[in-house]
Amino acid sequence: MSISRNAPSLAAALAAVVFIFPFQPPAHAVSHPPLRASQNPASPSPQTRLAALLAKAAQYCEKLESAVFDFVCREELAESVNPSLDVGPNSSPPKSGGVPFLGPTISVAWTNKIKRTFVSDLRCQRADGAIHETRTPLEENGKETAGSDALPGTPAVAYDTAFLGPVGLFGKRFQPGFEFSVAGEEDIGTTRALVVEAKPKAGAGLSRPGPIGFAGTAAGGGKAWIDPATGNILRIEWSESRVGRFDIFEKRGELYKRKPRLVIRSEFSAEKNGIRFPSRLSVEEAYLKESGKAFIRSTTEVVYKDFKFFAVEFEVRD
Repeated sequence: MSISRNAPSLAAALAAVVFIFPFQPPAHAVSHPPLRASQNPASPSPQTRLAALLAKAAQYCEKLESAVFDFVCREELAESVNPSLDVGPNSSPPKSGGVPFLGPTISVAWTNKIKRTFVSDLRCQRADGAIHETRTPLEENGKETAGSDALPGTPAVAYDTAFLGPVGLFGKRFQPGFEFSVAGEEDIGTTRALVVEAKPKAGAGLSRPGPIGFAGTAAGGGKAWIDPATGNILRIEWSESRVGRFDIFEKRGELYKRKPRLVIRSEFSAEKNGIRFPSRLSVEEAYLKESGKAFIRSTTEVVYKDFKFFAVEFEVRD
Protein backbone atom coordinates (compact mmCIF):
# COMPACT_ATOMS: atom_id res chain seq x y z
CA MET A 1 0.00 0.00 0.00
CA SER A 2 1.40 3.38 -0.92
CA ILE A 3 1.19 6.38 1.41
CA SER A 4 0.05 9.67 -0.12
CA ARG A 5 2.29 12.64 0.52
CA ASN A 6 -0.83 14.67 1.29
CA ALA A 7 -1.92 12.45 4.19
CA PRO A 8 -1.72 14.20 7.59
CA SER A 9 1.11 13.24 9.87
CA LEU A 10 0.54 11.58 13.25
CA ALA A 11 1.48 14.78 15.10
CA ALA A 12 -1.06 16.77 13.15
CA ALA A 13 -3.72 14.17 13.86
CA LEU A 14 -2.99 14.27 17.57
CA ALA A 15 -3.16 18.04 17.53
CA ALA A 16 -6.57 17.81 15.92
CA VAL A 17 -7.73 15.41 18.62
CA VAL A 18 -6.48 17.72 21.35
CA PHE A 19 -8.28 20.63 19.70
CA ILE A 20 -11.54 18.72 19.45
CA PHE A 21 -11.30 17.19 22.89
CA PRO A 22 -9.59 19.71 25.14
CA PHE A 23 -8.02 18.76 28.45
CA GLN A 24 -10.59 18.45 31.25
CA PRO A 25 -9.44 19.07 34.83
CA PRO A 26 -10.15 16.42 37.44
CA ALA A 27 -13.53 16.58 39.16
CA HIS A 28 -11.95 17.62 42.46
CA ALA A 29 -10.09 20.59 40.90
CA VAL A 30 -11.47 24.06 41.62
CA SER A 31 -12.16 26.11 38.51
CA HIS A 32 -12.84 29.84 38.35
CA PRO A 33 -14.87 31.63 35.68
CA PRO A 34 -12.74 33.57 33.24
CA LEU A 35 -12.32 37.27 33.92
CA ARG A 36 -14.03 39.50 31.41
CA ALA A 37 -14.42 43.24 30.96
CA SER A 38 -17.75 44.70 32.00
CA GLN A 39 -20.07 45.04 29.06
CA ASN A 40 -21.81 48.06 30.64
CA PRO A 41 -19.27 50.22 32.48
CA ALA A 42 -20.80 52.56 35.03
CA SER A 43 -21.60 55.90 33.43
CA PRO A 44 -20.68 59.04 35.35
CA SER A 45 -23.37 60.44 37.61
CA PRO A 46 -25.23 63.60 36.54
CA GLN A 47 -23.41 65.53 39.26
CA THR A 48 -20.03 64.33 37.95
CA ARG A 49 -20.99 65.31 34.39
CA LEU A 50 -22.09 68.73 35.59
CA ALA A 51 -18.85 69.29 37.52
CA ALA A 52 -16.79 68.37 34.44
CA LEU A 53 -18.89 70.70 32.29
CA LEU A 54 -18.49 73.60 34.73
CA ALA A 55 -14.72 73.05 34.78
CA LYS A 56 -14.62 73.28 30.98
CA ALA A 57 -16.81 76.39 31.02
CA ALA A 58 -14.47 78.01 33.57
CA GLN A 59 -11.48 77.29 31.31
CA TYR A 60 -13.33 78.83 28.38
CA CYS A 61 -14.09 81.94 30.46
CA GLU A 62 -10.38 82.31 31.21
CA LYS A 63 -9.78 82.47 27.46
CA LEU A 64 -12.43 85.18 27.14
CA GLU A 65 -10.88 87.28 29.88
CA SER A 66 -7.41 87.13 28.36
CA ALA A 67 -8.53 87.57 24.74
CA VAL A 68 -7.06 90.32 22.55
CA PHE A 69 -8.86 91.02 19.29
CA ASP A 70 -9.52 93.47 16.51
CA PHE A 71 -12.41 93.14 14.05
CA VAL A 72 -15.04 94.99 12.05
CA CYS A 73 -18.61 93.89 11.44
CA ARG A 74 -22.02 95.21 10.42
CA GLU A 75 -24.29 96.15 13.31
CA GLU A 76 -28.07 96.21 12.75
CA LEU A 77 -30.05 97.62 15.66
CA ALA A 78 -33.83 97.77 16.20
CA GLU A 79 -35.24 99.55 19.25
CA SER A 80 -38.79 99.80 20.59
CA VAL A 81 -39.62 102.17 23.47
CA ASN A 82 -42.86 102.51 25.40
CA PRO A 83 -42.64 105.95 27.09
CA SER A 84 -46.08 105.85 28.71
CA LEU A 85 -44.60 106.09 32.22
CA ASP A 86 -42.25 108.91 31.20
CA VAL A 87 -44.97 111.51 30.59
CA GLY A 88 -46.98 113.41 33.16
CA PRO A 89 -50.71 112.93 33.83
CA ASN A 90 -51.63 116.31 32.29
CA SER A 91 -51.05 115.32 28.66
CA SER A 92 -53.73 116.56 26.25
CA PRO A 93 -56.29 113.93 25.15
CA PRO A 94 -56.47 113.07 21.45
CA LYS A 95 -58.84 114.67 18.98
CA SER A 96 -61.22 112.87 16.62
CA GLY A 97 -61.67 114.65 13.33
CA GLY A 98 -60.30 117.86 14.83
CA VAL A 99 -62.89 117.83 17.63
CA PRO A 100 -61.66 117.38 21.23
CA PHE A 101 -62.75 114.21 23.01
CA LEU A 102 -65.56 115.08 25.44
CA GLY A 103 -65.71 111.86 27.43
CA PRO A 104 -65.24 111.37 31.18
CA THR A 105 -62.80 113.74 32.83
CA ILE A 106 -60.08 111.14 33.45
CA SER A 107 -56.49 112.28 33.24
CA VAL A 108 -54.60 109.89 30.90
CA ALA A 109 -51.14 110.07 29.31
CA TRP A 110 -51.56 109.48 25.54
CA THR A 111 -48.39 108.12 23.96
CA ASN A 112 -47.34 105.82 21.16
CA LYS A 113 -44.47 103.39 21.09
CA ILE A 114 -41.31 104.69 19.47
CA LYS A 115 -39.57 102.39 17.00
CA ARG A 116 -36.19 103.11 15.48
CA THR A 117 -33.62 101.21 13.44
CA PHE A 118 -29.92 101.89 12.92
CA VAL A 119 -27.26 100.27 10.77
CA SER A 120 -23.56 100.95 11.19
CA ASP A 121 -20.09 99.56 10.65
CA LEU A 122 -18.66 98.61 14.04
CA ARG A 123 -14.93 98.50 14.73
CA CYS A 124 -14.23 96.64 17.95
CA GLN A 125 -10.78 96.35 19.53
CA ARG A 126 -9.69 94.86 22.83
CA ALA A 127 -6.25 95.38 24.33
CA ASP A 128 -5.06 95.66 27.95
CA GLY A 129 -8.45 94.38 29.10
CA ALA A 130 -10.45 97.29 27.65
CA ILE A 131 -12.82 97.15 24.67
CA HIS A 132 -13.04 100.17 22.39
CA GLU A 133 -15.99 100.53 20.00
CA THR A 134 -16.13 102.87 17.00
CA ARG A 135 -19.26 103.13 14.85
CA THR A 136 -19.65 104.56 11.37
CA PRO A 137 -23.38 105.23 10.75
CA LEU A 138 -24.82 103.88 7.50
CA GLU A 139 -28.61 104.01 7.91
CA GLU A 140 -31.22 105.43 10.29
CA ASN A 141 -34.83 104.27 10.02
CA GLY A 142 -34.13 102.89 6.55
CA LYS A 143 -32.49 106.04 5.18
CA GLU A 144 -28.83 106.58 4.48
CA THR A 145 -27.02 108.53 7.18
CA ALA A 146 -24.48 111.20 6.34
CA GLY A 147 -21.52 111.95 8.57
CA SER A 148 -19.44 109.82 10.90
CA ASP A 149 -20.78 110.67 14.37
CA ALA A 150 -21.75 107.88 16.74
CA LEU A 151 -25.34 106.75 16.45
CA PRO A 152 -27.72 108.06 19.13
CA GLY A 153 -29.45 104.68 19.35
CA THR A 154 -26.57 102.50 20.46
CA PRO A 155 -27.50 99.63 22.80
CA ALA A 156 -28.03 100.27 26.51
CA VAL A 157 -25.45 97.53 27.12
CA ALA A 158 -22.07 97.79 25.39
CA TYR A 159 -20.51 95.01 23.33
CA ASP A 160 -18.01 94.14 26.07
CA THR A 161 -20.84 93.22 28.45
CA ALA A 162 -22.27 90.81 25.88
CA PHE A 163 -18.81 89.39 25.12
CA LEU A 164 -17.90 88.88 28.79
CA GLY A 165 -21.40 87.96 29.97
CA PRO A 166 -20.50 84.25 30.40
CA VAL A 167 -17.72 85.16 32.85
CA GLY A 168 -20.15 86.59 35.42
CA LEU A 169 -21.89 83.21 35.69
CA PHE A 170 -19.28 80.59 34.81
CA GLY A 171 -15.94 82.22 35.63
CA LYS A 172 -14.03 80.12 38.16
CA ARG A 173 -14.16 82.75 40.91
CA PHE A 174 -17.90 83.41 40.38
CA GLN A 175 -19.18 79.83 40.26
CA PRO A 176 -19.18 79.39 44.09
CA GLY A 177 -21.95 82.00 44.29
CA PHE A 178 -24.42 79.92 42.25
CA GLU A 179 -26.32 76.66 42.37
CA PHE A 180 -26.09 74.94 38.96
CA SER A 181 -28.37 72.34 37.40
CA VAL A 182 -28.85 70.81 33.96
CA ALA A 183 -32.25 71.96 32.68
CA GLY A 184 -32.24 69.95 29.45
CA GLU A 185 -30.68 69.68 26.01
CA GLU A 186 -31.21 71.68 22.83
CA ASP A 187 -29.69 71.84 19.36
CA ILE A 188 -27.77 75.03 18.62
CA GLY A 189 -26.88 74.73 14.95
CA THR A 190 -25.23 71.33 14.59
CA THR A 191 -24.25 71.11 18.28
CA ARG A 192 -26.32 69.32 20.91
CA ALA A 193 -25.93 71.75 23.80
CA LEU A 194 -26.67 71.21 27.47
CA VAL A 195 -28.84 73.90 29.04
CA VAL A 196 -27.38 74.82 32.44
CA GLU A 197 -29.32 77.01 34.88
CA ALA A 198 -27.55 79.13 37.48
CA LYS A 199 -29.40 80.38 40.57
CA PRO A 200 -27.74 82.66 43.13
CA LYS A 201 -27.10 81.04 46.48
CA ALA A 202 -28.88 82.57 49.43
CA GLY A 203 -26.78 85.36 50.87
CA ALA A 204 -24.13 85.10 48.17
CA GLY A 205 -23.23 88.67 47.29
CA LEU A 206 -20.59 90.09 45.00
CA SER A 207 -17.50 89.36 47.06
CA ARG A 208 -14.92 90.02 44.35
CA PRO A 209 -14.70 92.48 41.50
CA GLY A 210 -15.55 91.38 37.99
CA PRO A 211 -13.04 91.01 35.17
CA ILE A 212 -11.61 94.08 33.51
CA GLY A 213 -14.32 95.62 31.39
CA PHE A 214 -17.09 93.79 33.24
CA ALA A 215 -18.85 95.14 36.28
CA GLY A 216 -19.50 91.96 38.26
CA THR A 217 -21.57 88.83 38.58
CA ALA A 218 -25.02 88.42 37.10
CA ALA A 219 -27.03 89.30 40.18
CA GLY A 220 -30.20 87.50 39.14
CA GLY A 221 -28.57 84.38 37.74
CA GLY A 222 -29.43 83.00 34.33
CA LYS A 223 -28.92 80.04 32.03
CA ALA A 224 -26.56 79.05 29.26
CA TRP A 225 -26.42 76.63 26.36
CA ILE A 226 -23.00 74.94 26.60
CA ASP A 227 -21.14 72.66 24.19
CA PRO A 228 -20.37 69.61 26.38
CA ALA A 229 -17.29 68.73 24.33
CA THR A 230 -15.51 72.07 24.63
CA GLY A 231 -17.24 74.08 27.37
CA ASN A 232 -17.89 76.85 24.83
CA ILE A 233 -20.97 78.90 25.64
CA LEU A 234 -23.18 79.13 22.56
CA ARG A 235 -26.05 81.14 24.03
CA ILE A 236 -26.66 82.84 27.36
CA GLU A 237 -29.45 84.68 29.15
CA TRP A 238 -29.03 86.55 32.41
CA SER A 239 -30.60 89.22 34.59
CA GLU A 240 -28.17 91.99 35.34
CA SER A 241 -28.05 94.92 37.74
CA ARG A 242 -24.35 95.75 37.63
CA VAL A 243 -23.75 96.69 34.02
CA GLY A 244 -22.32 100.08 33.14
CA ARG A 245 -24.80 102.96 33.09
CA PHE A 246 -27.26 101.06 35.28
CA ASP A 247 -27.77 104.28 37.22
CA ILE A 248 -29.95 105.43 34.28
CA PHE A 249 -32.36 102.56 34.95
CA GLU A 250 -32.23 103.11 38.70
CA LYS A 251 -33.30 106.75 38.27
CA ARG A 252 -36.18 105.68 36.02
CA GLY A 253 -37.17 103.12 38.65
CA GLU A 254 -37.31 105.86 41.27
CA LEU A 255 -39.50 107.92 38.96
CA TYR A 256 -41.84 104.98 38.30
CA LYS A 257 -41.67 103.77 41.93
CA ARG A 258 -40.71 100.35 40.60
CA LYS A 259 -37.66 98.10 40.68
CA PRO A 260 -35.60 98.05 37.45
CA ARG A 261 -34.67 94.75 35.80
CA LEU A 262 -32.42 94.29 32.80
CA VAL A 263 -32.56 90.95 30.97
CA ILE A 264 -29.79 90.31 28.46
CA ARG A 265 -29.66 87.51 25.89
CA SER A 266 -26.68 86.78 23.65
CA GLU A 267 -25.94 84.27 20.92
CA PHE A 268 -22.36 83.41 19.95
CA SER A 269 -22.28 81.99 16.42
CA ALA A 270 -19.25 83.99 15.23
CA GLU A 271 -16.04 82.07 16.01
CA LYS A 272 -12.35 82.70 15.47
CA ASN A 273 -9.38 80.82 16.95
CA GLY A 274 -11.52 79.10 19.56
CA ILE A 275 -13.16 82.33 20.79
CA ARG A 276 -16.87 82.95 20.19
CA PHE A 277 -18.18 86.47 19.62
CA PRO A 278 -21.74 87.76 20.11
CA SER A 279 -23.68 87.52 16.86
CA ARG A 280 -27.00 88.60 18.36
CA LEU A 281 -27.82 90.65 21.45
CA SER A 282 -31.19 91.49 22.94
CA VAL A 283 -31.83 93.71 25.94
CA GLU A 284 -35.17 93.99 27.76
CA GLU A 285 -35.58 96.97 30.09
CA ALA A 286 -38.39 96.33 32.56
CA TYR A 287 -39.69 97.81 35.83
CA LEU A 288 -41.39 95.64 38.43
CA LYS A 289 -44.20 96.42 40.82
CA GLU A 290 -44.10 94.93 44.32
CA SER A 291 -46.49 92.25 43.02
CA GLY A 292 -43.85 91.25 40.46
CA LYS A 293 -45.80 92.49 37.45
CA ALA A 294 -43.41 93.92 34.88
CA PHE A 295 -43.75 97.01 32.72
CA ILE A 296 -41.47 96.58 29.69
CA ARG A 297 -40.25 100.04 28.76
CA SER A 298 -37.90 99.11 25.94
CA THR A 299 -36.50 96.22 23.92
CA THR A 300 -33.34 96.38 21.86
CA GLU A 301 -32.36 93.77 19.27
CA VAL A 302 -28.88 93.90 17.74
CA VAL A 303 -27.51 91.63 15.00
CA TYR A 304 -23.76 91.48 14.31
CA LYS A 305 -22.81 90.04 10.92
CA ASP A 306 -20.18 90.05 8.17
CA PHE A 307 -17.25 89.77 10.58
CA LYS A 308 -13.74 90.54 9.36
CA PHE A 309 -11.11 89.61 11.93
CA PHE A 310 -7.66 91.21 11.97
CA ALA A 311 -6.42 89.57 15.17
CA VAL A 312 -7.74 87.15 17.78
CA GLU A 313 -5.40 85.89 20.50
CA PHE A 314 -5.67 84.67 24.07
CA GLU A 315 -3.34 83.65 26.85
CA VAL A 316 -3.14 79.98 27.84
CA ARG A 317 -2.80 79.71 31.64
CA ASP A 318 -1.48 76.74 33.57
